[in-house]
Amino acid sequence: MRYTDSPTQTMDVGGTAFAYRDLGPRGGIPLFLLNHWGAVLDNFDPRIVDGLASRHRVIAIDYRGIGASGGTAPVTVEAMARDVIALIEALGFEKVDLLGFSLGGFVTQDIVLKAPDLVHRLILTGTGPAGGKGIDKVGAVSWPLMLKGLLTLRDPKTYLFFTSTANGRRAAKAFLERLKERKADRDKGPTPSAFLRQLKAIKAWGRQAPQDLGGIRIPVLIANGDNDIMVPTVNSHDLARRIPGSQLVIYKDAGHGGIFQYHNEFVSKALGFLNERPSSDDRQHAGGTTRTPVIQQS
Repeated sequence: MRYTDSPTQTMDVGGTAFAYRDLGPRGGIPLFLLNHWGAVLDNFDPRIVDGLASRHRVIAIDYRGIGASGGTAPVTVEAMARDVIALIEALGFEKVDLLGFSLGGFVTQDIVLKAPDLVHRLILTGTGPAGGKGIDKVGAVSWPLMLKGLLTLRDPKTYLFFTSTANGRRAAKAFLERLKERKADRDKGPTPSAFLRQLKAIKAWGRQAPQDLGGIRIPVLIANGDNDIMVPTVNSHDLARRIPGSQLVIYKDAGHGGIFQYHNEFVSKALGFLNERPSSDDRQHAGGTTRTPVIQQS
């Protein structure tokens, strides 16, 4: 089953219905997908989801108060992380892989620190650490470009997620067309209140004290474009320096949505990462060895 055809399901967690879509082969460790500010289930790139689901069980979720999920959107990343941990446990999983994009990357970091035994492997994309450079300025960067989207009759993600080069504009158009492929049972868009509450959580994340990422003892893959204006690319390099043994991929002429622009390359890299056997480098995590190669892809 393709992601565009996958039914929306719900799981009750403490009286709140959380919406999710579940596809891919059963067995093994499932991969949970956590998305960006204001994103609903239909904002996950179907090419990435289908590519990952070709070899892994993939579960994409709506945060509390977003899309088809019930409740009120939290105003802290910590509360979002606790929600996701509770959902994973309610679904009966003892070990999962996590992929977090942007806000989802904040949430997945907090999950790993709160429940380290729950997470097997972690993929961080278009994201940064607590207290990271420029993260608390996301609103200031985004509002003018959202207005530009209204004035030019274009989806604001054209300007927020992609570069203004010819390559970036082509990638933006292709990505936005992919997001329209699902025709039936589409998710509800975020309410203005939920959108603003999530922004409050992002600002708080950007202003809080840095977390101790040196204690992360699982394999971590970090990916971003070389010109991310929402969560500046320097934050991806910072994550790679601070997380022992992490791998870093930086895509050329790409912005916040670098993994969407280079979706084929990203899926290939992510599948290789998820399926690789523990190496001597992985076993050195406990000793604090750091391995952070930067791979420029074009």
